[in-house]
Amino acid sequence: MTHIGETRADDPAGARELPGLTIGRLSVGPMDNNAYLLRCARTGEAALIDAAAEADRLLELVGDGGLSRIITTHRHRDHWQALAEVAGATGARTVAHPADAGELPVPVDELVGHGDTVAVGECALEVLHLRGHTPGSIALRYDDPSGRTHLFSGDSLFPGGVGRTWSAADFRTLLADVEERVFAELGDDTRVHPGHGAGTTLGAERPKLAEWRERGW
Repeated sequence: MTHIGETRADDPAGARELPGLTIGRLSVGPMDNNAYLLRCARTGEAALIDAAAEADRLLELVGDGGLSRIITTHRHRDHWQALAEVAGATGARTVAHPADAGELPVPVDELVGHGDTVAVGECALEVLHLRGHTPGSIALRYDDPSGRTHLFSGDSLFPGGVGRTWSAADFRTLLADVEERVFAELGDDTRVHPGHGAGTTLGAERPKLAEWRERGW
C-alpha cells in the first residue's frame, strides 16, 4: 500500500521532504489507517494527524523531536484509538472540530472550524470542514512554498469517491462540500493524502465527479 511516488506506508524512513515541511506516514491498526506526522523544517515543531492505533509505533515515529499537536480528522473510533496514550506520553495538545469533539476519548484543547488555521511551527494548515461522513469531519490543507498544495482528507475523500455516508442526505452534503470547498478551490496538482490507503491527485479524480453524483455514493 503506497502513495504515488512514495515508499511503503509502514516505513517511517519513507518521509516526503517538502519545502518547509516533512511528511511521515504510518499505516496502523487492523483497518490500515494512515497516520501522518508533519514536522516544520525550520523549527522542528510537529503535529500528528490521526493517532489511529499502535501508540508504540506512532511514538517511535515522533521520536525525540517532540509533538505539539494531535489533530483528529473525525470521531470514528479507528481514527483515535491511540489518541489518549500518545497525548499522555508527549503532552501534545489535541485538536478537533466541535461537532465531533465530544466523541473523542480525551478533552479537546483546541476546537477548530472551517477556515481556521493550525500552526505547525512556521507552517500553517487550513481547516476545511467537510460535512457528511461525520458532522465534524475536517481536512487539512497545506500550501508549500513551491506552489503545490497537499490535502489531508481524513475519510472524506479517497481515490474513486467521497467517504462513506449513511443516508442520501449525508451523501449530498458531503459531495457538495467536497465540490465547493476542495475541487472548486484547489488545483489539479493538489496531492490528496487520505485516511486509508493510497493517495491521489485532484486532477485524477475531477473527471469522476459526475459519476459519483450519479451513482449516489
